[in-house]
Amino acid sequence: MRKVHIVGNWKMNQSLADINAFSETIRTMNDLKCEAWIAPQAIHLNILQEKSNTIKVGAQNCSNQNSGAFTGELSPESLKDMGAHFVIIGHSERRAIFKEDDILLNQKVLKALENKLKVILCVGETLEERESGDFKSILKGQLLNGLKDISASDKESIIIAYEPVWAIGTGKVASPEQAQEVHAFLREELKAVEALDAQATPILYGGSVKPSNIEGLLENTDIDGALVGGASLKGESFKELCELSK
Repeated sequence: MRKVHIVGNWKMNQSLADINAFSETIRTMNDLKCEAWIAPQAIHLNILQEKSNTIKVGAQNCSNQNSGAFTGELSPESLKDMGAHFVIIGHSERRAIFKEDDILLNQKVLKALENKLKVILCVGETLEERESGDFKSILKGQLLNGLKDISASDKESIIIAYEPVWAIGTGKVASPEQAQEVHAFLREELKAVEALDAQATPILYGGSVKPSNIEGLLENTDIDGALVGGASLKGESFKELCELSK
């Protein structure tokens, strides 16, 4: 039986007061059937970790190097040392705003895995790419290039997140049928990665997920959870997402 993952990506949000309120709300989350993870700002990693023992905490990004003269970067070695459980790599905002390409992202994936961090590798297409009809080849390239050279020993540490860029923060959401079609495509493409078990690798959906649409998405065979933005910022909605995830 699959284990559903609900992963909150807080992006560059949340004050200490917000974190306190969030942590107080989710204290009552017990006997969860899902994996409940949150990626706060890096400066808040330990704070959230100390306040919430019901969730696993990770980072929104990391460097492709463990140490050195890389001002402002996040060392995956240090993230692991401070108790991070996972790292998100290749989020559409990193690709678009910070111009991170597949080569760099693959280096980050390998370095994170080397440090025993679980990796959520994000792939996704823009509206222009979807409407061009060529979006599946774009997704395939992001997926296979990002996972290049991973080893069989890392197969339990890889999660894929499909995030149609046109549905992030827009209020739009891919229909369950659209999302399932892409997830099934990605699972088929994962068979080319010999190090992985394509059927067992979790594939999450990310794009304006909220309590009102989570159940319809999770009814699909190849959707194993969600990468959640805005709806993860409040403890009430994050808790509801987790309770609806079966």
